[in-house]
Amino acid sequence: MSFETLGLRAELIKAVEGLGFQTPMPIQEKAIPTLLSGKRDFVGLAQTGTGKTGAFGLPLLQQIDASLLAPQGIVICPTRELCLQITDDLKKFARHLSNVSVVAVYGGASISNQTRQLKNGAQIIVATPGRMIDLLERKAVRLSKISYAVLDEADEMLNMGFQEDIDSILSKMPDNRRIWLFSATMPAGVAAIAKNYLSDPIEVTVGAKNHSPANIAHTCYVIQEKDRYECLKRIIDFMPDMFALVFCRTRKETQTVAESLIQDGYQAEAIHGDLSQAQRDYVMRKFRQRTTRILVATDVAARGLDVADITHVIHYKLPDEADIYTHRSGRTARAGKSGDSMVLINKKEMRRISELEKRGNIRFKFGKIPNGNAICERQVFGLVEKIVTADMSHESISAYLPAVYQSLKEFDKEELIRRFISAEFNRVFKDYDNSEDINADMGYHKSEARPKQPKRKTYFKEKNTGRRFDTKSAPPDKNSRKSRYRKGESRLSA
Repeated sequence: MSFETLGLRAELIKAVEGLGFQTPMPIQEKAIPTLLSGKRDFVGLAQTGTGKTGAFGLPLLQQIDASLLAPQGIVICPTRELCLQITDDLKKFARHLSNVSVVAVYGGASISNQTRQLKNGAQIIVATPGRMIDLLERKAVRLSKISYAVLDEADEMLNMGFQEDIDSILSKMPDNRRIWLFSATMPAGVAAIAKNYLSDPIEVTVGAKNHSPANIAHTCYVIQEKDRYECLKRIIDFMPDMFALVFCRTRKETQTVAESLIQDGYQAEAIHGDLSQAQRDYVMRKFRQRTTRILVATDVAARGLDVADITHVIHYKLPDEADIYTHRSGRTARAGKSGDSMVLINKKEMRRISELEKRGNIRFKFGKIPNGNAICERQVFGLVEKIVTADMSHESISAYLPAVYQSLKEFDKEELIRRFISAEFNRVFKDYDNSEDINADMGYHKSEARPKQPKRKTYFKEKNTGRRFDTKSAPPDKNSRKSRYRKGESRLSA
């Protein structure tokens, strides 16, 4: 199927193809034709990173009357980052449409500037709940002309405590407006919103409700509690090209882990609720530019975070709810790509893994934490691979080569290689010299078969004689205890 078959305007198709998209993603294929009709409320359940912005954004843009300079569509989303991301996507989709204005309103920015943009005429508003409430209380915006309201990442907004704000915003809209609700999971709160505000909605599910995407590999590492940080370091070192999000439970833990990683020489930063908006923007800019390779975050701080090509999500500590684990993991494997979700637990937390498997319909592989030799080998050969495949076409390097040759002429090839490797990996070699195995001793490893236990014999004792028989050697007498037991009568104690 192509975008042409979905019923979109030529200008929107041209914009989508200009962005490099040739075929619609599953949620887009199912949602767009329904939303273009504009006749029904809609519930779309799909994981983050599956093309939901296009699924609601393209139909929303097609429904707008460009001649009417009043808000006709509104998108409510949980965080500033997601608000800006959606706005940017909608503007790209609308690049070939005339006189269509999209305005983002969110906290942490000048409300007077946002008010001025709205007064200049905005057909579509993308807003965080708190700032939208502020604008409504100031009477800086009216929602009386709203025809379409989109609730994006509805489950995350409820987790962040925006239930009352959402109720208040929806109550300010006309009764005949259509509501399009998009969510990764369907907890009770989202179901309640659908029941209270949506009228006979069409529901589309891509994947299973509350389930983690199939293109994410889930791995669990079992450690002693004292080795938790050491385990994190080893995982990072074993994967030199990792671009990862590390989740902690508290702001303090997030800051501590990030500071420890920075002190140990890793390209890491922390993001949590204690940061100012300017600090948050600075951290996110470094992460998007990959100046920062490891971002350590709390659940709240990472809500709505949309960064392309995150390779790994590492759960330094497990969340309380399975839905939160699903959201965390969904930060990788976006746009149809594959990714890895890794969990660090101690032996007391083993039962939590079974709960996550059941709730999320996933299967964990129990991995072995690499030892020092494996990490050093991976690091060295990773560098060798980069050297072998390096681009040699840059002519500008030629000007520096004579001086380099002169400085290194006293070393033969073997000595030069030793010095080069030592200079690059002294920290790694020092950290893992004579390092110990930190995998928790579980008697057996869950990735292996569980040892079979010998079957216990069951004995029966005859009341009159006192003789004891196992189930195989009991007497054939039809009145024996064995015979009566097989007929379903009561079992005697051994």
